[in-house]
Formats: sequence, structure tokens, C-alpha cells
Amino acid sequence: MKKSPLSERLLFRCAPWCAAHLIRFLHRRQKPDYLGLEPLREIWARGENVILAFWHDQLLLMAPGYHGPAANVMISASKDGELIARTMHYFGIGSIRGSSTRGGRAAFREMLGQAREPLDLVFTPDGPKGPRHQVKDGVLQLARLTGRPVVPMAFACSHGYRFGSWDRFLLPFPWGRGVYAFGAPVTPREKEPLDVFRDRIQTAMEVNSRAAAESLKRYGYSAV
Repeated sequence: MKKSPLSERLLFRCAPWCAAHLIRFLHRRQKPDYLGLEPLREIWARGENVILAFWHDQLLLMAPGYHGPAANVMISASKDGELIARTMHYFGIGSIRGSSTRGGRAAFREMLGQAREPLDLVFTPDGPKGPRHQVKDGVLQLARLTGRPVVPMAFACSHGYRFGSWDRFLLPFPWGRGVYAFGAPVTPREKEPLDVFRDRIQTAMEVNSRAAAESLKRYGYSAV
């Protein structure tokens, strides 16, 4: 097996550590509020688990906003995905490697197996390449096969920068205001058509994202 070059090994060793410290720094400086967290805590208190879903552009500060018992997140099998997976490790969050474009079937089977464990499963339903803010099939099928509710999660902030990538990835700035919002659980219904279930999750995701953005107005800010 060909050994990776030294520069790549150093990247995979050092970059996640640096990224984790940056994420913690930004999170502490955001003074984040939390909306809708209590109903989710009640689910955890009953010993139940959920599927958390958030949009791809909000990925950066999601790990420190998670207050649950344990979680595994679906991350692409690319080199970028490896860096993200190693960064998540610093927050005690596990990873399942695969996406709709690479290794997806094996990763989905692993997700189904993980659903028997006492941990939450995490999806970016518009990842890894979009369309932006459009729910794709993976999270729908996982919810239907496991019976777990899908809980929308969103992050909004007052100051930051959006990159020109397909998802308009958000880099929050320090010393702004941040909000995490958790929506009402969306539970799959028996014999419900897939498109109907998709529409319910899509609507729930959009409503929750708006709630996070709207809550910043109490401080006199607009969301980035």
C-alpha cells in the first residue's frame, strides 16, 4: 500500500486539532441562545434517540451545540470528510463515512445498525453537494426504516462570512450573537408517500431555520 506523503500526514494530524480549537473559540465568543432544546431533552430523558438534521452550510459550529448523550454523523468518504471526521472526534462525536456520491450504501447500512444503539444519528440532508437546502432521500429512508423522529437543528448568527461555495458555507465571526434552534420532531407515518414525508421535513427545516434567524432580532441583529 502506497504511503501518503509527509505533508498530507501532517495535515491530517494538525488541521483537525487546530479546527477544534477554532470552533471552541468561536462558540464561546458567540454567547449562543438555545431554542426548543427542552422537548429534545425530554426525549433523551426517556432513553430515546433521534435523527438530527441540519443544513450543510451551518456545519462549522454544530458540534459544540449538541447537548445529547452521544451521536454519530454521516460524513463523506473524501479527504475533506476525513478532516471533518477527525475534528468531530475532539467533540466526542463519532462518524460514519459515506455519502450519496461515494460509499453511500455501505454507510447507510452502518447507520441502520447504529440505530440499534443509544445514540443520535446526524445528517446534513442537502449534503454533500446539494442542491442547497433541499432534503434528499437518505434522511427520509433512515427515518422510515428505523421509526426514529427527525429533529431539525439550525444555527444562525449576527456576524460572519459566507463563502461562494454551492452551500454558501457560513463562517461565524467572534463577538457576535449566535442561536441554536431545535424544531419539533417529525415522525414518519405508516404508508405515508415518500414525497409527503419529504415535504413535511422540508417545511420543518425551513421553519426552524427562520426561527433561529428571527430570534436574533431581539438583539437588534439580522442573520448573516
